[in-house]
Amino acid sequence: MTMEIGSVVKARYKTGSYVGKIKEERGKFYLVEILAVLKHPQQGDLHHPKETEDVFFHERRALAQHEKANIPKTAVSEFADEVPEYSASLRTALQQLRNDLKEQSASRYQELALANVDTLEKDYFK
Repeated sequence: MTMEIGSVVKARYKTGSYVGKIKEERGKFYLVEILAVLKHPQQGDLHHPKETEDVFFHERRALAQHEKANIPKTAVSEFADEVPEYSASLRTALQQLRNDLKEQSASRYQELALANVDTLEKDYFK
């Protein structure tokens, strides 16, 4: 399904999910301006999820408000709900990530990921 320039969409980018507005069509991609965060990216190494041994454990930030990202057309869908305010959506998404991590069994991954969430929260909401 082809989306029009200016359409408000749900866009999956790496392990995060966002509400955005299509700014341009670029072949197999849309250039999407980020308006809100639906799901905060997972912490750690994208190629080795939940692993901590012999990998670089990344702090993964959410895309910023008004940041533009090239997102594959296959990862973009219609968004019909009201667009949440960016800061509130980021806070909700980060809290959901924290809750999800706390529900997991205690592990080195959980410990490192929760530490990243704490650092991100301090940085996002100074």
